[in-house]
Amino acid sequence: MAIIYTVPQNHVVLIKRFGKHSRIQKEGIRFKVPLIDEIKYVYNWKGVANKGGRFIELSEQQSDTPPRQCQTLDNVTMEANASIYWRILDPVKAVYDIDILPKSITDIALNALRANIGKLKLDEVLSERQNLNQKIAAELIEVASKWGVTFTRVEIQEIKYSKDTADAMMQEMTAERKKRALIAEAEGMAKSELTRAKADAEANLIRANAQAEALKIIAEAEGNYILKLREQTSEEAASKIILSQKYLDGMKIITQNPSNKVFLPDGFIGRYEIN
Repeated sequence: MAIIYTVPQNHVVLIKRFGKHSRIQKEGIRFKVPLIDEIKYVYNWKGVANKGGRFIELSEQQSDTPPRQCQTLDNVTMEANASIYWRILDPVKAVYDIDILPKSITDIALNALRANIGKLKLDEVLSERQNLNQKIAAELIEVASKWGVTFTRVEIQEIKYSKDTADAMMQEMTAERKKRALIAEAEGMAKSELTRAKADAEANLIRANAQAEALKIIAEAEGNYILKLREQTSEEAASKIILSQKYLDGMKIITQNPSNKVFLPDGFIGRYEIN
């Protein structure tokens, strides 16, 4: 490489002197002392977070992990992969304190993914993906400072499971839907019966109150009628009149049905003389 060179924006170059790290060169026109200074190359990063193996990139990076087989808490085997978003804060640590930074980031992310999936059941993995992302990111942050990087976020990209597992999940979902439908139907019927019972109770109460009021009015009317009779006749005559009326009312009720046979007593007195 030439003695004078340009470091691109948001990149740095690591300079070694006599085989030991010497300094960091940031963006702009830079130079190195011939035969003394040497640029640190990171060819084993395979083009990730660097240009040409010598310019270390400081902008945010995205690393996609390969699919990893995982086992859930309820013993379901699945494959999952994730995208990790990260960037280098300390290029010296990123180059010298870890062997191959991009590969190590991918490996530790896959291990965290598998470990956290193993703590959850399948339905929890599927329904709590965002929470799972946050847990994995929190574990990666613990090692971030050692490697001179920061992890901004982790996103699980794809979760695959066998057809048998998918069929079993579908059956479970169908059963759950039927269960909810039956519960809803039962609750609806119970509410309907309760409403009907309340309506019947209110109607019975209204009828009972009406009947009680009617009986009260009748009783008051009969009482007034008896008082009037006593004023116009004797008490004995008033009693006979009342008894005759009751007798006639009873006969009227009996004779309402044509099929009923009515027998009148020979000694029935239908008329009373009132003095």
